[in-house]
Amino acid sequence: MPNIKHLPVFKEKMKQAGLPEVVVDTFAYYYEQVVSGASGMIPDPTIRPVDKSEIADAATLDSYISAGRDALDRTVQIVLNGGLGTSMGLTGPKNLIKVKDDKTFLQIIIEQAAASGVRLVFMNSFSTDAQTRAAINKLDPQTPPRSFLQHKFPKILREDFQPAHWPQNPDLEWNPPGHGEIYTALSTSGLLSDLLDEGVRYALIVNGDNLGATLDPALLGYFSSHRLPFMMEVAQRTPTDMKGGHLARNADGRLILREIAQCPEEDLAAFQDITKYRYFNVNSLWINLLALHTLVRQNPVIHLPLIRNPKTLDPRNADSPPVFQVETAMGAAISLFDGATAVEVPPTRFHPVKKCADLLALRSDCFIFQANGNLMPNPARRLGRIQVKLDPAFYTKIDDFEKRFVHGVPSLIDCETLTVKGDVYFERDVVIKGRVFIHNTGPEAVVISAGTVIDKNRSF
Repeated sequence: MPNIKHLPVFKEKMKQAGLPEVVVDTFAYYYEQVVSGASGMIPDPTIRPVDKSEIADAATLDSYISAGRDALDRTVQIVLNGGLGTSMGLTGPKNLIKVKDDKTFLQIIIEQAAASGVRLVFMNSFSTDAQTRAAINKLDPQTPPRSFLQHKFPKILREDFQPAHWPQNPDLEWNPPGHGEIYTALSTSGLLSDLLDEGVRYALIVNGDNLGATLDPALLGYFSSHRLPFMMEVAQRTPTDMKGGHLARNADGRLILREIAQCPEEDLAAFQDITKYRYFNVNSLWINLLALHTLVRQNPVIHLPLIRNPKTLDPRNADSPPVFQVETAMGAAISLFDGATAVEVPPTRFHPVKKCADLLALRSDCFIFQANGNLMPNPARRLGRIQVKLDPAFYTKIDDFEKRFVHGVPSLIDCETLTVKGDVYFERDVVIKGRVFIHNTGPEAVVISAGTVIDKNRSF
């Protein structure tokens, strides 16, 4: 039995913060694992890859469109909206970034849901809730989305497993417990029961920074017609997706999700072998709400695999105390449902914005919005997905990024790859073609003049 002498202190801290008992018990379940040295690792010899023949292909599901339209009034789209975008230098909700056509993620998501006719719900975190609500009130949509609040876990000091203490900013003593907490939060908020009482049976859960993940009637029709409890959207892995959580089967034959944080160091080569583990989780899930209700009623403390995330207490201060953050991934619930499955979806359903390079590609003419609000690759583009790399010294933070493209982003429709090294500013109507490496070798910023066409490497 691990020494959990500090657990009562954690429990009292959580109760003082008003967290429900089931959330306290859930943290206690994971805390015992952390203290005992559990890392949540899934060694390669304990799993096997998934073959193409084992999952459905979205490209073959058009016959289910009618069934999906029939199920639309029993469906809700839940958007994960807990992120602050700290990897892009943000201190506020990521959903308030202007992403395309002078519209924010939040505005686009609301418009997409209205166009498809699906109910919309946001899962906010304690860091994003107030600003998101204020932004929705300002937008004043005809059908305002509902929301519920994700819970929080206390950070654990790595040195002695005590609660983290940071008087100068007590909010930093807590962390969002990963999107795997959605199932508990749905239940404790009362929203799960409310939705079921309203006749809602199906939920599409998506990331707020992935504008490609809209309501697809063919996928909904397939999911509802087959009365599936759980369905994960997956895509073929490419070299740029080697770090994404991949699909596999465990010794019992159940589908599981293995995140890179759960892969032992000696198995990283196998994890990143895209010919072995061919499918990665795009983090769009379909859930049967009746099946979820049964699960949480039978198991109030949902046992998802632990992700023990080592961090510093203040993520912006490398000298602050080392901590563990207890987290879980919502896709890991695929192993909890009998009959759970996956479906291979096209790349058009996966356009996440994790860094400023992703935002540059999305703002460019490589992507367009259809009349129904769906984000799609520009049909005039004859190349595959563009690869953009920006110098982290000048383009990591959103403010630095914005001022270097204040006149708009370049045309990239005929660009295969773009790499920018050094400090470079872009004026309006710049066009970049082919495979281009722009390198500023000097200490002063370089400005690419308005109307410039670049179709080969440039050094300054």
